[in-house]
Amino acid sequence: MTSEPRPRLHADEPVTIAGGSVNPAKHAAVERAVAAYFLRATVEAVDVPSGVPAQPRGDEETARGALRRAAQARLTLDADLGLGIESGVVEGPGGKLYVVAWAAAIDRAGVRAFGGSERFPLPAEVAQRVRAGEELGPVIDDLLGSPGTARHAGAISLLTAGRRDRTDMLTIAALHALAALLEVWRGGFSRD
Repeated sequence: MTSEPRPRLHADEPVTIAGGSVNPAKHAAVERAVAAYFLRATVEAVDVPSGVPAQPRGDEETARGALRRAAQARLTLDADLGLGIESGVVEGPGGKLYVVAWAAAIDRAGVRAFGGSERFPLPAEVAQRVRAGEELGPVIDDLLGSPGTARHAGAISLLTAGRRDRTDMLTIAALHALAALLEVWRGGFSRD
């Protein structure tokens, strides 16, 4: 049984991309990742549910939320590709709670791929509150005394004294998901 090769997109072809969140940090990450691969892309953000709890726990649940956002966004906007991003927490080395982000990309044929970002540990006092059931964003907002951290610089900015921000981290996940979906190693994505 031979399977037909799926049509492949190329960097210089027009493409429409649906981003599965209107969160400014997530939308900026989608735009950055798309710009790294496509010369003529139209990116539109749409508010779609993740289908997972507000504070995803573990890699599987977090990645599932990203995929749901990607698939729903692609369908809602009838786009060539859907790209969804979800942040979550996961237990890790040294008894620490880590923040992770997963991105998922899906095309019209239903082919999907995932990409992850780096992980970073939460301070014990933050981890304790998140383990007790609080959502990370509001915990960080409480510590900073200002709302909206998750929509902008994120916990990573606080914990690195501004050396990294949430969009940086989410862009990495989105780049990895697109690279896997587009199979950039096969060619067609040189920006020369």
